[in-house]
Amino acid sequence: MEDFMVIGILKEIMEGEKRVAATPQTVKKMIADGYKVLVETGAGEGSFYNDDEYKAVGATITDTESIYHESEVILKVKEPLFNNILNIHEVDLLHSGQIIISFLHPASPDNHEMIKKLTAKGVTGLTLDGVPRISRAQSMDALSSMSSCAGYKGMLLAANAIAKFMPMITSAVGVVKPANVLVVGAGVAGLRGIATAKGLGAVVYAADIRPDANEQAKSLGAKIIDTGVPADIAVSQDGKYANKLPEEWLKVERESLKDIIAQADIVFLTALVFGKKAPILVDEEMVKLMQPGSCIADISIDQGGNCSITQPGVISQKHGVNIIGYKNIPGMLPASSTDMFSNNIYNLLKYLTVDGKIKLDLSDEIVKSILVCHEGVLLHEGTLEAMSQK
Repeated sequence: MEDFMVIGILKEIMEGEKRVAATPQTVKKMIADGYKVLVETGAGEGSFYNDDEYKAVGATITDTESIYHESEVILKVKEPLFNNILNIHEVDLLHSGQIIISFLHPASPDNHEMIKKLTAKGVTGLTLDGVPRISRAQSMDALSSMSSCAGYKGMLLAANAIAKFMPMITSAVGVVKPANVLVVGAGVAGLRGIATAKGLGAVVYAADIRPDANEQAKSLGAKIIDTGVPADIAVSQDGKYANKLPEEWLKVERESLKDIIAQADIVFLTALVFGKKAPILVDEEMVKLMQPGSCIADISIDQGGNCSITQPGVISQKHGVNIIGYKNIPGMLPASSTDMFSNNIYNLLKYLTVDGKIKLDLSDEIVKSILVCHEGVLLHEGTLEAMSQK
């Protein structure tokens, strides 16, 4: 009887997604650890890894259906989607008892039906956006890694979407003023966005309900906008995360942001509440205040978005404002993001493995935080809360 665990690496099917969950380097580590690794034909092409490189380290190259049929653990970058080539949803290719490790973003309303189906199938879902911000989980924190990519590339996309220069320009007809950029949420993505916008010469403002995050934004040269939310309401007791705000405080925050949003050429939205649906910080009336030709980059869209009218997966135009809702911005930097992601997911896989198999210790802080569904039961608190609010 085979005693190795079979790991399946799939080719991503989200439009424009070029990342892959494992590189030849991390596959080599998996095989050295005693796993059997199946890689879908062409899975690494978008990240510049060919099938021969995976074969050279011991992987088996095979087709989509074989990977779903034979694998005990499926490693993916993005959540299961409808496969137009096979004319079937990826959830329907999974089977009971199988484990999927991916960015499932279970609290996002767009993913609720998929999560319900995943649970009903008896699949164990582990979501990478649930890895807690603790020291022993740092090497597994794919959300932080991908947030760095999204903050950098997202700001470049926003700069490209506006109708004016980012820096101050001295020209034959005088000085052209620099663009105004507002970054809402000064976490990993927000700080990278601030640094990128400053590097491009923009005037940058930042807003976060966490005082420590504002201090970091200020150190990068951003001008801080007071959200009006007291720290004892804004920050979790352990000081690690932003709290989910009651609606009355969200109204206070939106009111505090209204004037600067009206002046901004770019509004860069990255505010997340760990494990929960993203808060709505910009409503349609606020979008109407913005200048024609300006841009909203809603980097939080994977968890529902910070703008009420962002269309997931596309760039749209509403009230003369370009609204970026791309769900795979890190995939636009496939070489850097795949290298980071593949190491994060390998480190998590290794952490969860005991005697060659994944063993879930439900009392472990990391396991509790990433576990979405198991043995037919939906367990993720942020998802259950979001579903109850529909």
